[in-house]
Amino acid sequence: MLFFSHTQFVFIFVLPYISFHERSHVMKVNGIVAEYNPFHNGHAYQMQHAKEATGADYTIIVMSGNFMQRGAPALLDKFTRAKMALECGADLVLELPTCYAASSAEFFAKGSVALFDKLGVTTNLCFGSECGNIDTLSRIAEIIYTEPEPYVESLRCNLKKGMSFPIARTWALLQYAPSLSDDKDVLSSPNNILGIEYLKALMSRNSKIVPFTTTRVGADYHDKRLGTNQCSAIAIRQSVAAGHDLTYLASQMPENAYEILRTSLEEQKPLFADDFSAALQYKLLTEYSSGYDCYQDISPDLSDRIRNMLPSFTGYTSFCDLLKSKDMTYTRISRCLFHILLNMTKEEFETCKSEDYISYARVLGFCKDAAPLLTEIKKNSSIPLITSLADARQTLPADALRMLDLDILRNQIYLGHLALKNKKEMVNEYRTPIVIV
Repeated sequence: MLFFSHTQFVFIFVLPYISFHERSHVMKVNGIVAEYNPFHNGHAYQMQHAKEATGADYTIIVMSGNFMQRGAPALLDKFTRAKMALECGADLVLELPTCYAASSAEFFAKGSVALFDKLGVTTNLCFGSECGNIDTLSRIAEIIYTEPEPYVESLRCNLKKGMSFPIARTWALLQYAPSLSDDKDVLSSPNNILGIEYLKALMSRNSKIVPFTTTRVGADYHDKRLGTNQCSAIAIRQSVAAGHDLTYLASQMPENAYEILRTSLEEQKPLFADDFSAALQYKLLTEYSSGYDCYQDISPDLSDRIRNMLPSFTGYTSFCDLLKSKDMTYTRISRCLFHILLNMTKEEFETCKSEDYISYARVLGFCKDAAPLLTEIKKNSSIPLITSLADARQTLPADALRMLDLDILRNQIYLGHLALKNKKEMVNEYRTPIVIV
């Protein structure tokens, strides 16, 4: 049994008698990095397929908080999305700090893999990919990670020829390893790219976690059409934004996830990037004279372009359209603008790297039946497991507390905008209980 006090956030585990045979069983734990923005049938398929294929006893989700990797606010807040995951098969949901959740694929992967590695219980890192072949993805990841000189020289020459980085990298891979010619399109698909970054991160840590990939089924990542069963998350978000009848989404999501979505949207309007237009314009204006290249992923050239285009600012998304170019996608621009808005500086990322990325694991929710998993984490984790923000302030070391404070502030920016849009009092993150299913 597991008893939980919402007031004090205190765990007391009373474990049942375990036979010798059960004690000798090595716990298998799947780790999945996700946004669940929102949770849909494709996510449910991945979680279940990975559990069956690996024989996992538990599934831990490391989930983005209130800001997404593509540079946008979450459709639903992190606790609501954590409840979706737990109702649909997850056992424990941990928050990926915003500095990684709203960052490039490389840092997104490094932060999440570091978290799983430091828990000390994760046996498999499971991710979806368009390729579906872990050997192919691992081969590409190894070349990119080890940077053999012939590959680096080919990449350098291709960039000098004026190729964009993704194209230059693809050709350099093919020039170094012609056997990859049948897989030349792997690096053009978003889930493949992210999967390769997960594999690189595992290599960099010399991690014992075993990677496992599920072939992505249903709609393409960027597909905006609502299909009959497995559409993309972007299709669901765009349907919500357009004010379409929500009942049509019932076939696209597990029943529990759909009911949570429906209830949430009945209670309040969701946030979109344009809801942050005024805040972004203010930030850009106040820092116009100094420029913006102190922020993560922003080059001096992009900083200058932002300054030159600022008089034409009419809204967040329209400004992204103004700034995008053949070598910078809308998504990358949007992510960079959120780096400015949320004060995500290059200095902060250097500090994170020097401190090995993750200093704590914050719990968003868990299943009562996952008590043995939580016990194992407590015994094996090299970082503290946070269930109470108030307690964390008293116990975390300075570096971990600094990261936590930044994350709380960034989440409060989200919650503040959500409150303004719905003309409600802002939710206090310190008073929000974790989800228990």
